[in-house]
Amino acid sequence: MSNEKKTDLPEKGAVLQRDRETYAIAPDTPAGVVSPEILRKIAETAEKYKAAAIKITSAQRMVIVGLKQEDLDNVWKDLEMSPGAAIGLCVRSVKICPGTAFCKRAVSDSLGLGMALHDAYHGMNLPAKFKIGVSGCPNCCGESWVKDIGFFGFKNGFKVVVGGEAGKKPRIANELTYVESDSDAMKVTQDVIDYYKANAKPKERLGNFIERIGFDEFSKGVLK
Repeated sequence: MSNEKKTDLPEKGAVLQRDRETYAIAPDTPAGVVSPEILRKIAETAEKYKAAAIKITSAQRMVIVGLKQEDLDNVWKDLEMSPGAAIGLCVRSVKICPGTAFCKRAVSDSLGLGMALHDAYHGMNLPAKFKIGVSGCPNCCGESWVKDIGFFGFKNGFKVVVGGEAGKKPRIANELTYVESDSDAMKVTQDVIDYYKANAKPKERLGNFIERIGFDEFSKGVLK
């Protein structure tokens, strides 16, 4: 066994595992929607490099667990996929419910909005980790109430909530505004991120930032 001290390898999209020897990687699978071709490629690559397991995560990703450090470059080459933002102070994978594309209860196209948010913000560096959830109806299958910014679909738009968290100290988000279109949802997301990025302390989650300055002050800064 090598005496080299191992750690996470963000540049390789790899997280050191409990054994302190092997790594896990999380290919980017937006909303957890994948084709049979991608599933086969993930399975074949995991088998080729003798991975310990493929774990489906709560973030709608598939993590390939138990990879050797020396194999990581070749694993990504064989997968031909980008890493999901699973670690670091950045926008993590957007959690998205099936929406009107797949769910009979949905009243809005959460998948369309969620994919647009993923394309615009996934992996963006911010003061702290930042999670987004998009739900196609008030049932909250995208866990929008416990995300830094969350959306709930209604027939004529989305309710926007901010500051949620599902960590050691769970926090239910505050209701910020209501938007009538995907473009308005994208705009308010940008406004929230801009204000947060300009004013939050390093490693301060959005909910903690809102509590520090007060929700009224935050709302004024974002919705001006």
